[in-house]
Amino acid sequence: MSGQAGFSRRRFLQVIAGTAGALIVGIRAAEAADAAPIPPDMLGDNLSSLGAYVRIDQDGGVLIGARDPDTGTGVATSLPRIIADELDADWLRVRVVPLGLGVINNNGAPRWLYGQQVGGTGNSIPRAWHDLRAAGALARTLLLQAAAQQLGVPADRLRVEKGTVIAPDGRRLGYGQLAAAAAKISPLPSPIPLKAPDHYTLIGQPAGDIDALGIVTGRTLYSLDQHFGDAVVAVLAHSPWVDGTLDQLDKAPALAIKGVLDVIELKPDPKLPPGQTVIAPAVAVIAETTWLALQGRRALKLNWKPGASGSESTAALEQQATSLLGSDSAPTTRVRDDGDIDKARRKAARRVDATYYQPWLAHAASEPMNCLVNIDKNGALLYVPSQSPQQAYSVVQRLTGLAPDQIDIRLSRIGGGYGRRLDHDYVAEAVLLAQAIKKPLRLFWPRDEDLAHDYYRSGCVHQFSAIVDAKRHVIAWNQRVASASALTGRGVSSDRLWTSEVSVNQLPAGFVPNYRSDWFSLTSSIPRGPHSGMPDVTNAFAADCFIDEIAHALKEDPLDTRLRLIGDPRLVPLQGGGAIDTARLTNVLKLVADRINWKDWLRSVNGLGLACWYINGAYVAHAIEVSMQNDKLTIERVVCAVDVGRVINPKGLENQVAGATLDALSNALNPAITVKDGKVQQSGWKDYPLASMAQLPNSVEVITVPGEGDPAGASFIAMPSAAPALANAVFRVSAVRVRRLPLMKEWLRLL
Repeated sequence: MSGQAGFSRRRFLQVIAGTAGALIVGIRAAEAADAAPIPPDMLGDNLSSLGAYVRIDQDGGVLIGARDPDTGTGVATSLPRIIADELDADWLRVRVVPLGLGVINNNGAPRWLYGQQVGGTGNSIPRAWHDLRAAGALARTLLLQAAAQQLGVPADRLRVEKGTVIAPDGRRLGYGQLAAAAAKISPLPSPIPLKAPDHYTLIGQPAGDIDALGIVTGRTLYSLDQHFGDAVVAVLAHSPWVDGTLDQLDKAPALAIKGVLDVIELKPDPKLPPGQTVIAPAVAVIAETTWLALQGRRALKLNWKPGASGSESTAALEQQATSLLGSDSAPTTRVRDDGDIDKARRKAARRVDATYYQPWLAHAASEPMNCLVNIDKNGALLYVPSQSPQQAYSVVQRLTGLAPDQIDIRLSRIGGGYGRRLDHDYVAEAVLLAQAIKKPLRLFWPRDEDLAHDYYRSGCVHQFSAIVDAKRHVIAWNQRVASASALTGRGVSSDRLWTSEVSVNQLPAGFVPNYRSDWFSLTSSIPRGPHSGMPDVTNAFAADCFIDEIAHALKEDPLDTRLRLIGDPRLVPLQGGGAIDTARLTNVLKLVADRINWKDWLRSVNGLGLACWYINGAYVAHAIEVSMQNDKLTIERVVCAVDVGRVINPKGLENQVAGATLDALSNALNPAITVKDGKVQQSGWKDYPLASMAQLPNSVEVITVPGEGDPAGASFIAMPSAAPALANAVFRVSAVRVRRLPLMKEWLRLL
């Protein structure tokens, strides 16, 4: 859509001239003070401070700041392309730099310059869409006004193309030639005109990831690659119990190793919520190198004593969940209650029931937890692989007492987030150790610590009951879910703890006249936290597999069952505002069905499975084909269709959808976190196996639906429907209905 850039009173545009003739345009919070730190690359030789997004130099080069951390979702490419398109920049002349933490000191309180800086949550593009277009439009407008002065032609008669202003008579001025003059022009008080979509040159066109070459050639620097010349290294031995206590510690063998400098105990602060303090009691070994620190940890003689959590197990939690769901106990929260379930039961032509079980999961990011920190009298400098640098800041500030302008957090490319890096326990550990040792320090978690001390996705049990009338319509849907809330202890009121576990609007809510959703809280001391796609991933697996069971009970085509459930094209209102567009949901479902040759679903030697879902204005569907030979299961084809509104970078979206699909399939096939006697049993890839290349498809066929509305988030849009489509295909090929994950273990047990 075109139109004009408008800002709330809390956001506005600002322009500054560089001493070397650069034009810098930025957006910042209106209540922020004048000073605003930006990276040296963005400043160039101009040491003034500004919350900047775009800089145009005299040589025509364009620097664009990437606000949100990139965890592999491609926002460091897509967000700058929004600006570059509105600016009409030559993408080949654009260089992208991470902005880092945008905070200034306002009488001792932090003021955020770039709005909310969060990566990997699916909100980066929707949140920045209007602001970034406005920044690019302002820069373009100023350049046009400067060109009008130099060419003697009204600005509305000039046009721009790839970093050049062109007059009607063919005269041309490059942006570099205009930057100095443009920086001296005061922006007009009238609203800034934005491009019409038919004039987009970059938005909607495919582009490779700006970091791709660096990643494949090893040049991209992650936080683990950053260095302070004299930094020491810390590795930790955490208690296996979050409430454990140190029963015995002999430091001598570790300290006897040359290069091991100290052994320090760490304890969580019980007054702080999870993610803001040490995750569990720990002993840290500080050494000159990582290898020496690991050797020192191995040499430690220590024993831990369990607390109350020492009797906990995931098996007992599942039994607790099953018992709650099988009783007449009132739920912790009745999430939604439409119509009259009891009355609908009296009209039942058929009733279908099923229970689904899903395990606890770790994040298992390829880059383990780490943090490089230097604290001195002048302040703190940190390299942190964080999805939320503002939350990392709050941890550092609380522990150090430093003023906001004394805390510098720099963001490198992140080796996977999945929600784990929204918590910053590892930052707290690094800061505490750096303060104790009084030296620059790198904290590094080995893989065993990373898997055994996570904020896990809770295991859950889903119980369903559906009532189908004589016309094959699902007239009642009753679902009961038991899990341990990821929000426990995080400052969320007790009546909202369900929001991390169930969505009030999840399918098929609003599509069934009599719909009830209940959540039962499990009590657990196992750490929990944000995880990709929560709560949609767990609920989609159970709900969409159950729809497939309804189709089987009715002895009909599962596609027909889904289409009848979705119904005619219309807008289904959502609680809290907005609506589901059933035409868009039906469209993605039909697209994957056509591509996978669903018409042959009953005659195919291989098994075909379907699933679809909706998240925050985005629609997704998967179709999967599997084959079986003896006890070997092969995923032959995967097709995914997504509709996220306007697509910024089709190539980036395809890559994100393919990657999220593979992640979801991997999580469904093999891994599970189990706890016995309060201890996590998994410590490495051998006992927490991600899917091998042989288990996954050679490719994922991605269909992107072009849209004209504002873009929706796509970070994990492809995750919810992948696993149920796989399980439904497995049922077609083997007649084994898998209701428990991980899929391979359960399938082989039932085969």
